[in-house]
Amino acid sequence: MGMSVGGSEDDYNTTINVIPLVDVMLVLLILFIITLPVMTHAVKIDLPRASDAPPPSEVVQPISIEVQFDGSVLWNGTPASRSDLRSYIADAALQEPQPEVHIMVSRQARYDSAADVLFAVQRGGLTKIGFVTDARAGM
Repeated sequence: MGMSVGGSEDDYNTTINVIPLVDVMLVLLILFIITLPVMTHAVKIDLPRASDAPPPSEVVQPISIEVQFDGSVLWNGTPASRSDLRSYIADAALQEPQPEVHIMVSRQARYDSAADVLFAVQRGGLTKIGFVTDARAGM
């Protein structure tokens, strides 16, 4: 009676067990499928439209609106009350082409005073609005 102490080469499984790898990949695939709709959210942006028309030949001076630290508003450097501001905006909205509006807000100004000015400009019908900052001037 003979006994085999060592194994033969046919007893060993030389193939890689891929079942755990496939299980992990399927779990990751399911996680990506579930989280993908959460990660994709749309941000509505009004992009400019291309046009073949030549640019306007006349240059319109931009309007400068400054919101001071105390909430007062300057229209092109002159103080303006809320009612004056609305009338200035209405006059500017009727111009063709519309002028650009440059809004400068002091660092010490309250958020609501700057938001009121921005809302008044948008509600007045002006569409070319931009914020101007200058680190040296404290704006």
